[in-house]
Amino acid sequence: MQPLVSAVIPTKNRPSVVTRAVKSVLQQTFWRLEVVVVVDGPDPATAKALQQIDDPRLRVLVLPNSIGGAAARNAGVAMAEGEWIAFLDDDDEWLPQKIQLQIDAANRSQAKFPIIACSVIAHTPHGEFIHPRRFPEVKEPLSEYILVRNSPGFGEGLIQTSGIFTSRELLRNVPFRDDLRKHQDWDWLLRVANLEGVEVQFVTEPLAIWYHSKTQKSVSNTHDWQYSLNWIKENRSLVTRRAYASFIMVEVGAQASAQGKWQEFLPLLWEAIRYGSPKPIDFLLCLGFWLVPRNTRRWLKGLLGEKQNLEQPLSTI
Repeated sequence: MQPLVSAVIPTKNRPSVVTRAVKSVLQQTFWRLEVVVVVDGPDPATAKALQQIDDPRLRVLVLPNSIGGAAARNAGVAMAEGEWIAFLDDDDEWLPQKIQLQIDAANRSQAKFPIIACSVIAHTPHGEFIHPRRFPEVKEPLSEYILVRNSPGFGEGLIQTSGIFTSRELLRNVPFRDDLRKHQDWDWLLRVANLEGVEVQFVTEPLAIWYHSKTQKSVSNTHDWQYSLNWIKENRSLVTRRAYASFIMVEVGAQASAQGKWQEFLPLLWEAIRYGSPKPIDFLLCLGFWLVPRNTRRWLKGLLGEKQNLEQPLSTI
């Protein structure tokens, strides 16, 4: 039977976690799906581990050379047979009803190209949290939802890659940029956000587990403030002035301060003011990242009640 949904999982040199990810897809309550695992370059250990999974819905593509995570996702989309695509990072996993609830939401949508996101359970060294902590307001620009912080805690506005569910047609028309080392998901969302027929919608129930570890080295959590600054400058036309200012003052500023680049404080502030429209909270958060030690910030976030009760009921929209 032709699959209706294709789960695309790029992976490299992580056989134990990718098998966990694959099994979480195969255990979905929705049956008409396939799993497309793209192994990013020669990787005998991962290939062998995947061979132990006996399910005809699993398809594995081993690339002859490493091309990077974004290009590997694009290769998976090109190989996919399903009408819908759902991404899963190799170190994350899905809860059993994820695809069923997202395809129900997509079928209810009036948009030609709905992007169905969901809440995730962020599994961190400091506990488990439900993200995002809020959902987009009516007519809120997507750039402000994903790039602006209005509070100290992480995960206020979030569309995590392992929660993205959308049409194969949209992804083939607008693939991920394969020249980016980081911010690949933000970049794609910003480029498709204003296209005709595209609408971002949420299933508010947590449907994935995001293993978010700051101690695990990866491109996404490596401090590279100059790369992030160049990326937002390149995409200034795709974001609002508020989003531009907040990203530089908070995201870029946090990375620069972590590297002790005090000489960059004023130039970054000037860039945000000159081309953006910062609000008072942006200045407060910016100063907080530069002046308040990280351990103190974590204590304050706990005091302000960032932790959420994972047992609370969450409705689905």
